[in-house]
Amino acid sequence: MGLAVIDPARDAIRLPAMTTVETASKILDTMLGHLGLAATIEVQETHDGPCLQIHSTDSQTIIGRDGDRLDDLQYLVNRVLRRQFPKAERIKVDCEHFRTIREDQMAQEIRDIAARVKETGNPYQLRPLNAYYRRMVHNLLIDDPEIETHSPEGDDRLKRITISPKSPAPSA
Repeated sequence: MGLAVIDPARDAIRLPAMTTVETASKILDTMLGHLGLAATIEVQETHDGPCLQIHSTDSQTIIGRDGDRLDDLQYLVNRVLRRQFPKAERIKVDCEHFRTIREDQMAQEIRDIAARVKETGNPYQLRPLNAYYRRMVHNLLIDDPEIETHSPEGDDRLKRITISPKSPAPSA
């Protein structure tokens, strides 16, 4: 955040505009404060874009069971942010590197499943995933010429992706 600037023409204090990441950090800090959770938030740049890394003695409370609260915080931060900045890039929210570790484990699991699908030729349906993790699965396998992923239509929050062998191109 920058310094306040006095505008002599209006004799008022004008605060510099905050970036989307600064705004997201402020949104998250406000949410955690309202929940009574003490935390510091570090902005990190990752290969996926900006990440708000939460450091707290209440990390288990923030993460929740299997990261469900962390997922909810990330969803809410992005929803609130998009109201102010409709074209804002997606902000990742992590706590004590929980999501990073989980994503690395999940990426390895998905690669193993894709190898099994290639080997057996049988499709595999994943456990229900939220939009963030579904996007991760699709992006992880998008460049694999032998595999395709299918996500069911609908507005369900959790959906099962099917990983299957790529159908042969129809002959002309």
